[in-house]
Amino acid sequence: MRIKQLEYLEAVIETGSINEAAKRLYLTQPSLSSAIKDLEKEMGITILQRSNAGVRLTADGREFMNYAKQILDQVHLLDDRFKKQQPLHQSFAVSAQHYAFVVNAFVELLKKINAPTYKFTLRETETKNIFNDLRTFKSELGVLFNNFNRRIIDKLLTENGLIFTPLFVAQPHVFLSRYNPLAKRHSIKLDDLTDLPYLSFEQGDNNSFYFSEEIQSTLSHKKEIKVSDRATIFNLMVGLNGYTISSGIISSKLNDDKIVAIPLKLDDPITIGIVHHQHTVISQLGQEYIQLLKNHIRDYGFKIIGEDE
Repeated sequence: MRIKQLEYLEAVIETGSINEAAKRLYLTQPSLSSAIKDLEKEMGITILQRSNAGVRLTADGREFMNYAKQILDQVHLLDDRFKKQQPLHQSFAVSAQHYAFVVNAFVELLKKINAPTYKFTLRETETKNIFNDLRTFKSELGVLFNNFNRRIIDKLLTENGLIFTPLFVAQPHVFLSRYNPLAKRHSIKLDDLTDLPYLSFEQGDNNSFYFSEEIQSTLSHKKEIKVSDRATIFNLMVGLNGYTISSGIISSKLNDDKIVAIPLKLDDPITIGIVHHQHTVISQLGQEYIQLLKNHIRDYGFKIIGEDE
């Protein structure tokens, strides 16, 4: 087994295609395919499942890639330190749905490590991309909610070799502008929202309600706007008196004080949790990040699942 073979495999997984990986690596498709097959033969396992739609890791391939990634990370560190004469840097990546507490914990982690050099990545992304990022080891951790769509989400977790660990359960809240007349109420009913623009995060080609980040996503709305980022959704809450439904955790530090969360009169609890690959051991940075997430969630009065009162 050679390092080059592992680098080739990494490129194939990242692109999802032997042909696209060959272009990136400036190799011919047959030579790259042959190198991967030689690696599979040497290891005595099938690493890639090939189809007309592309390639993906088999169960053995996912486990193999976990070990391979550790080797490649060390090789990259050696290259940075000695070939490029750069100091060793710490690295960490998380992919998540659009939650302010995810960003808060990420900021606190960076402040805590106080490292002279690092490579951190925070991806607020579509739900399906979270699974892809974790399956291909692009991110170490994911954060998403798993409720009405549990059957589909659990199926995807199993198919991608991922584990969901619930963090907390929240009751639904309506996020809207502080200047909206409904913001003065102690609670809101769905009927109160009928004439307001409903805001939700788009899910790309997989814009199915199964991948929605908002509960009650199957309801029809007179006015509906899809957006791709939190900044836009908050701007539309203020500019158009729009609303969305989420956990109730909102950060005044990151989103200023123009947005408020009002309890929704609806029995539809939201379970939000951490996702990681079953063949990975969560790193020290990953563990610290999870702890910061828990601290932040507790600060908002929520109980962490599995912890004593």
